[in-house]
Amino acid sequence: MTERRPVRSYVLRQGRTTPAQSRALEVLGPRYAIPYAPTPLDKIAVFGRDAPLVVEIGSGMGETTLEIARADPASDFIAIEVHAPGVGSLLRGIEAAGLTNLRVIRHDALDVLERMIADASLAGIHLFFPDPWPKKRHHKRRLVQPAFAALAARKLKAGGVLHAATDWAEYADWMAAVFGSEPALEPVPSDRRMRPLTKFEQRGVKLGHEVRDLLYLRRPAKAVA
Repeated sequence: MTERRPVRSYVLRQGRTTPAQSRALEVLGPRYAIPYAPTPLDKIAVFGRDAPLVVEIGSGMGETTLEIARADPASDFIAIEVHAPGVGSLLRGIEAAGLTNLRVIRHDALDVLERMIADASLAGIHLFFPDPWPKKRHHKRRLVQPAFAALAARKLKAGGVLHAATDWAEYADWMAAVFGSEPALEPVPSDRRMRPLTKFEQRGVKLGHEVRDLLYLRRPAKAVA
């Protein structure tokens, strides 16, 4: 019997990778990219210290990721992105800024969270402007599903923060319903100023979309039981 392929929340676009991005993948990848492996990541081996760790899912071209990492040198960050141009661009940014607290994994985010990130180890998860898959028949492709909410909660340490943002009103309601139904997550007030402005956000605002940020804290285990 042929193994059934999982439904992915992304489509690998055949976008053009520039020569500079290609060089970054080849030359800087070994320095700043973490190869995917189905085994728990040793963050001290990667970063050389035991600092709060934040994972960003879908870092795009990396501008926002770089700004966040520069602004918080006391924390370490792992960006997960599948598209080569974005990974190459982010690698170039890490090198140019001399950042020691940011690394990249080019792989499916669900695989990375499930297999490479230890339970109760993350200080934060960032999910900024994921594909809303607006057509109803495509809703099954949305990353935010009950299984993802449970997985994210499991990977966050108590008090860890899940921060999501979208400019698609119906997806914002979907996210609020899914995350709000996860017993281990507690909704808290959020503010857009808690993160840098992204290109996706600027484009959405120009189109008249309302941007919504959703923030959730990981409840202590005893509060969930």
